[in-house]
Amino acid sequence: MSPDFVRYSPEIETIDPDIEELTAQIIEFWEKTVRESPTREGTGHAVRGAHAKTLGVVKADLEILGDVPAPYAQGIYAKPGRHGALIRFSSANNHLGPDAQLGPVLGFAIKIFEVDGTKLVEDEPDSTTFDLVLKNNPTFVASTARHYLVLQEVGNDSIKYLARGKAGFRDLLTDLLTGKGTFEQSDWAWEEVFAFVKAAQTPVRNPLLSTYWTMAALRHGDFVAKVRVAPAADSAAHAMHGELDVTSGPDVFGPALAEELQARAFDFDLQVQLCTDLEAMPVDDAMVEWPEKLSPYVTVGRVHLPRQDISRPENLEKGDALAFNQWRVTADHRPLGEIMQVRRIYSTSAKVRRALNHQSQTEPTSVDEVLSQ
Repeated sequence: MSPDFVRYSPEIETIDPDIEELTAQIIEFWEKTVRESPTREGTGHAVRGAHAKTLGVVKADLEILGDVPAPYAQGIYAKPGRHGALIRFSSANNHLGPDAQLGPVLGFAIKIFEVDGTKLVEDEPDSTTFDLVLKNNPTFVASTARHYLVLQEVGNDSIKYLARGKAGFRDLLTDLLTGKGTFEQSDWAWEEVFAFVKAAQTPVRNPLLSTYWTMAALRHGDFVAKVRVAPAADSAAHAMHGELDVTSGPDVFGPALAEELQARAFDFDLQVQLCTDLEAMPVDDAMVEWPEKLSPYVTVGRVHLPRQDISRPENLEKGDALAFNQWRVTADHRPLGEIMQVRRIYSTSAKVRRALNHQSQTEPTSVDEVLSQ
């Protein structure tokens, strides 16, 4: 144990006293979004409210390493071993459509199997799966429930805004800044606007050459952390698609991912960054990137993606019924901060989507239950 690392205690996070009311509004928004999606997206099929477009569902396994320094070897990372896993690569956009229109922000959600311990998703405490939900951006675009709600409302209409060119983009930023005119000037969302613009400038990269972060903080046993997966250097060196042109066709990310994995296996390093300073590395502000000079990322595991064919249509069909949630974790890895508290509600929209699509509401128990290849 090192005195340099901030120890976890419930007092380190602050939650808006109106969180229940705000959460109810957010649930209403997401349920409406999912219920309207079969018509809105033109498929007749309900899609996720966020990360609507799946790029590929990948069979993987996670090796938890031994000889990890004790402060990092916490919770599920305390015991070396291997677990089967599934990864869903996705566009982070709320809609379906061409990659160029949806933008460069991508998701990496990993479902780890055979993880013991009670999970924090309220109606699935006995689940044996453990989820990490990551994006190729180190920070989130809001830190409070109030700003998150406006962000989702504006972001859900981003394609309509941007279709009007510069004038539409200005209107988008104005509505985000002012909460569509509902915020007092003292509460204008300046930081959220800056974070939104920064996220929009995320470089276009091969999904296998991107680094993905939790963005917000998590409990890490006795400590507090952020988690990321980064391409292993040896794998990245052999990637075929160093650059991608998303204007070359409607689907670019998914085919590149499929071609890479059809040719060879690929590895990511699973890494943990521990908090050393609550001012420089805040728990309550998910828009702040934690400086690596104060605390570097340390590798605790290796995510191995074997050579496989994910191009078949049934790959996306099988993955469509999966649900990923930041709260499908054990208490040692509890999400922290108000924005993570808000994201607890994703299980509600997943239930609506699965019901509309007549899909099972239960968690799979193995990789082969979802993908048999």
